[in-house]
Amino acid sequence: MTPPVTDELMRALLRTRCAVLADVDRGEGAPERLLVRSDLSGTMQLYELAGGELTTLTSLPEPVAAARYLPRSRRAVLTIDEGGNERHQLYLLELDRPSPATPVRELDELVALTNDPRHVHRFAGASPDGALVAYVSNRGNGVDFDLWVCETATGTHRCVYAPGAWLQPGSGFSPDGVLVSVLAPGDRPLDTESVLVDVGSGRARAILEHPDEAALVDAPAWVDARTFYVSSNAGREFARVLRHELDGGECRALAGVGEHHDAAVVASEDGTRILTIENRDGASAMLLHDATGGGAGIEIAMPEPGVACSHAIPPPVLSRDGSIVYFTLSTPRLAGDVFAWHARDGRARRLTRSPTEVDGERLIGAEHASVQSFDGLRVPLLVYRPREQESRPPVVVLIHGGPESQSVLSFHPVVQGLSLAGYAVVVPNVRGSTGYGRRYAALDDTTRRLDAVRDLEAVHGFLGSAGLDATRAALWGGSYGGYMVLAGLAFQPDLWAAGVDIVGISNLVTFLEGTSPYRRAHREREYGSLEHDREFLSSASPLTHADRIRAPLMVIHGRNDPRVPVTEAEQLSRTLAGRGVRCELVVYEDEGHGLARLENRLDAYPRAVAFLDRALGRGTG
Repeated sequence: MTPPVTDELMRALLRTRCAVLADVDRGEGAPERLLVRSDLSGTMQLYELAGGELTTLTSLPEPVAAARYLPRSRRAVLTIDEGGNERHQLYLLELDRPSPATPVRELDELVALTNDPRHVHRFAGASPDGALVAYVSNRGNGVDFDLWVCETATGTHRCVYAPGAWLQPGSGFSPDGVLVSVLAPGDRPLDTESVLVDVGSGRARAILEHPDEAALVDAPAWVDARTFYVSSNAGREFARVLRHELDGGECRALAGVGEHHDAAVVASEDGTRILTIENRDGASAMLLHDATGGGAGIEIAMPEPGVACSHAIPPPVLSRDGSIVYFTLSTPRLAGDVFAWHARDGRARRLTRSPTEVDGERLIGAEHASVQSFDGLRVPLLVYRPREQESRPPVVVLIHGGPESQSVLSFHPVVQGLSLAGYAVVVPNVRGSTGYGRRYAALDDTTRRLDAVRDLEAVHGFLGSAGLDATRAALWGGSYGGYMVLAGLAFQPDLWAAGVDIVGISNLVTFLEGTSPYRRAHREREYGSLEHDREFLSSASPLTHADRIRAPLMVIHGRNDPRVPVTEAEQLSRTLAGRGVRCELVVYEDEGHGLARLENRLDAYPRAVAFLDRALGRGTG
């Protein structure tokens, strides 16, 4: 049977463009101007939106990973790596150039704030006067990420704070420019300290310390120089929003938020309003509050259910006075565009309209479901059913990466392509996923890893009762999801008919040995350590049990992957080939951890769907 879709339809879905909000110019008296990242050219480049017009700022050989306005100037700070190696450098871009209609095409047209391709640099904020740019980097010893500042006028760098940990950027500078926010890992999985560092003295203080438990404390949303709101799940199951006073230490919860769902918070620059964003089973719900914390808040109406804040979508940004909420929205039928919601009329207007070749009405929405796993735990599922389907259609179970992540109500071209090809797609949030409480996220830590794999067995048991063909069920996943694909094929060989592994882990031991040194210590908190857990890591590795894999497998990897080395794919491919198991390996020389370039996605994903068609007996596509 030939599936009712062509390669060209899949390519049309992959050519669907998106736009993501990068920053808003909140300078006093500034006109409405936004920095937007968009893949109009095939990779994420930078644009400025002003007066309804989108101006192309960059057309660089490499994608722009992030961008922020530099306060009190017409400049922006850009974050860019090379070939997906994630060793990002920071650059200054002049926004009012002599030829503004001509985008920057080469890196040497930018001012390099950092220029050390051996190390990683992540933007951590700009001071209110624009004189300092803060960043975290492993330039000290190649492993630990310290807090640095660069004087934009002189290019002088100094290390401000070096605790010997993997610091991550927080929410930038306090309104008076004295403190910088960073996030520091605790000693346990899912454990984060929110730290404020004095840029002058280097003195640091943690807010909401929690020495007796693993908990997440997010970065502050500043109301003024001594007051902020912060999200944390310390002492409870879900992350609530707290108002914190630095001087008196007062801390009180914002009522009605974060009671049954994790909540995040951002603040307006003038400190009059805050916005809370709840994660309600993979969809965002936003409320605008008076910064005093009184009242229930105003619900932000969105065009349709979707995601306005996730691991892939930066949080919304408020206008200076908090009367406008700027946000990116992605839904199963909308790849991603930038919207502005106005308090004056309670309506959202769409600021960007990214091109698409497939009518959104043709795309498939998700059903919510759940299944009971081996120990009674309910595992949430998103189910995409093809409109024109066989009586019991074949199914692809698509597993997210992370593992500390979540599949959400957002656009996924592969999900839509598979659904339009006649496949049902089931997207589980197996144990270890975020968004369902602190306990749920910790259920796969270290030596409980295989409990998450056992959740896949429960998902397979759901398929028949849902009217799907469990005998033609394939696994698809990237990164940690790729590990889950391989583990499913190795530990449950009777259940799965095929697999597609993208930048996945085949051996937890060699993965930890080969991943970038700066990542190893961090990942060992989640997976277990080479020193203490090597035997378990080996036993939980799909490669150890490769003799049980018999389903055909397609493996996709990037040569420059700094997280999961390409050797993870190569060693698995060699092993399966030696046993006569069909394994198609495709390596992209100019990619890292995933496929960032459109031409590679256009090559890889139609090939993967054609592979599934053949493996499941659906013709050649």
